[in-house]
Amino acid sequence: MQDTPHDPSRGGAPAGPLRIALLVPCHNEAATVAAVVAAFAVSLPQARCHVFDNRSDDATAAIARAAGAQVHAVALRGKGNVIRRAFADIEADVYVMVDGDATYDAAAAPVLVQRLLDEGLDMVVGARVDQDPAAYRAGHRFGNRLLTRCVARLFGDTFDDMLSGYRVFSRRYVKSFPAHAAGFEIETELAVHALQLRMPVAEMPTAYGARPEGSTSKLNTYRDGARILATIVRLFKAERPLLFFSLGAGASLLLSVLLAIPLFVTYFETGLVPRFPTAILCSALVLLSAVLLACGLVLDTVTRGRIEAKRLAYLAIPATRGRLRAPGGAGREALAVPAGEGVR
Repeated sequence: MQDTPHDPSRGGAPAGPLRIALLVPCHNEAATVAAVVAAFAVSLPQARCHVFDNRSDDATAAIARAAGAQVHAVALRGKGNVIRRAFADIEADVYVMVDGDATYDAAAAPVLVQRLLDEGLDMVVGARVDQDPAAYRAGHRFGNRLLTRCVARLFGDTFDDMLSGYRVFSRRYVKSFPAHAAGFEIETELAVHALQLRMPVAEMPTAYGARPEGSTSKLNTYRDGARILATIVRLFKAERPLLFFSLGAGASLLLSVLLAIPLFVTYFETGLVPRFPTAILCSALVLLSAVLLACGLVLDTVTRGRIEAKRLAYLAIPATRGRLRAPGGAGREALAVPAGEGVR
């Protein structure tokens, strides 16, 4: 295995072989996993390939092992559970995560890794440029755009393809990521974690192809889209509680005012308040608004303390620096994927 040295002139981790781990989450990918392992062995021979078999019913594990990968069994079903296990168990300086469906371009991996090293980034996302109309279904494309824009509105506009399964991470990103999600919504958490800690991140266009014959997608457009949307709402509440609860407080107060207007009109005309239930409801809505605002203020303080703790844990890990030798002496330009219109 070819070593990739740290660059001591760049600071960060001490000089020594740069450890690169390839993480391949799989569920019933017997038709494609061997091709994925073989392609990355050619494009990124420095990496140790780890295939995480998530309760497959076929021969995924045996085929991956025969192809030269180290296979890990993950009992809890869901991509999020796989990533949590992978980030916890695998020790490396750079992590390359790719789905085991053979739709992502392995030749782009050295470029993604080198950009992470050169620019001191914590995450580089391979934004999908579909080469085949069948590669990316219209429903998935629309859902990706919608969810990416939701996250951009709430947490910051950095990514164009938030749900890509092709990413490169630094060690300090991986070891500071809490990983709460269980399923495909893990990509949303990956993006929000970087945005919350204001990590240096980037996107690069990468070719995206259709699944080979005999391979089927595990992603359900509506079910998983709903779960991702629910994750965005949960993260909005957890990471920006003051805004979240202020919206509820404002809605409650506005409803109270709208219901109270007829009562005030009647009171000024007759001096009476004939609809006591409505008056009581208005009072309750005002109290609810105050409680929601108080919750937002308290939780905002808690969240700031939690973010500071995560930031300190992130900073406790040295930054990764190094040089990546391209296989066969090829340069970065020869390995780069031409830019094009990504999935937006």
